[in-house]
Amino acid sequence: MTGSIKGTWKDDPSHFRRPTRRGFLQVGVVAGLGLTLADYFRLTSTAKAEHNWAPSKEGVAKSVIHIFLPGGMAHQESFDPKPNAPIEYRGEMSSIKTKVDGVFFNEYLKQTADVADKLVVCRSMTHGEAAHERGTHNMFTGYRPSPAVVYPSMGSVVSHEFGVRNSLPPYVCIPSQPTTYAGSGYLSSSFSPFSLGADPANGGFRVQDLALPGGVDDKRFETRKQMLEAVNDHFAKKEKSDNLDAMDTFYQRAYGLISSQKAREAFDINKEDAKIRDEYGRNAAGQRMLLARRLVEAGVRFVSLTYGGWDMHAGIRGGMAGQLPPFDQGFATLIRDLDRRGLLDSTLVMVSSEFGRTPKINPSAGRDHWPKVFSVVLAGGGLKKGVVYGTSDATASEPDDDPLSVEELSYTVFGQLGIKGEKALMAPGDRPVLVVYQGKQVKDIVAKSGV
Repeated sequence: MTGSIKGTWKDDPSHFRRPTRRGFLQVGVVAGLGLTLADYFRLTSTAKAEHNWAPSKEGVAKSVIHIFLPGGMAHQESFDPKPNAPIEYRGEMSSIKTKVDGVFFNEYLKQTADVADKLVVCRSMTHGEAAHERGTHNMFTGYRPSPAVVYPSMGSVVSHEFGVRNSLPPYVCIPSQPTTYAGSGYLSSSFSPFSLGADPANGGFRVQDLALPGGVDDKRFETRKQMLEAVNDHFAKKEKSDNLDAMDTFYQRAYGLISSQKAREAFDINKEDAKIRDEYGRNAAGQRMLLARRLVEAGVRFVSLTYGGWDMHAGIRGGMAGQLPPFDQGFATLIRDLDRRGLLDSTLVMVSSEFGRTPKINPSAGRDHWPKVFSVVLAGGGLKKGVVYGTSDATASEPDDDPLSVEELSYTVFGQLGIKGEKALMAPGDRPVLVVYQGKQVKDIVAKSGV
């Protein structure tokens, strides 16, 4: 066997390298992994079997729309208000009733309150990362950061497992890839997201590189394609690398997009009825969510979209007043629109942020970073409706019951898609890495399991 052991296994047992023969002879090397020899070889053989012979099969959910709110959205000023807490904890904003008895949302989530009977509100999300980058890593990958391996995003794993559908990229970011943690990690770069490069809310919105350049007709386009294929074939025979394979994959997907009228139209938000565009809201939140719906309806498997900036260390009341209403309108319309089109049951929608905010309002009338407890909202994709999972304590400081880990969340989402968390993918060096390490399905929120 080749390779060597690097990193601190005790602190980060979530990935597995292949020890050298000399490594096995070192005292305690396997014990340091928390594994017996039998465990290690079983994992390695299982990983290879899964990777080579057991492709994932589609589950209940056929697509995911991940709405990420960067900066750390305050749970107290959104999905977990504490109206009975002292004012230094509850803040100055009021709360409103929802369609679910006894459940309240922030005053600016009026439309979302009206579709609460279609949502799963998880109020006990928790992890230990108070830095933006590390919290973001958790929510995009389902793993805590490690110095020894770069993990793929959930979207890239889905792209790897299921591939292209209807000539559309399997994984799309709106308006662009928000972070390196939304990328392909240790997987081939061919599983990276397709980024729009522009905001669909802008006038004259046009997806980059989706149309033929001026002066190039279909015949000339086909000729260029054949010439490029000949060049690629020549170099492929001389050199084999991820970059070459990835480039070839990207070219093939680009050809599929450009040559397919249906695929091109999926990205053309101007094809949408004006009344629908108004219903979503003619703003960044609304138009991004509308385009996400168009893409999953056309065949995209995973859409990541970002909206707003929620790092409100000061003036949180004014910040929420400015950003929540467009989110409220767009998100509630997305849920209603998916439902009336018969797409909600097959589309899993997830709203997340990297962490929550501190229990007490600070001297600047804002809240600081707080990963101990925050809220995530889910809908569709075979999940239950009108459910609140877990609670935070009276001051929204920590989980009171049913703490929800990043691993449990990602395991459940993957499971609804038909991807087993126990499946192992192969990282460079023939190292098996589990899709989710030590996760489990959150059965209390699942109506119909995907695996």
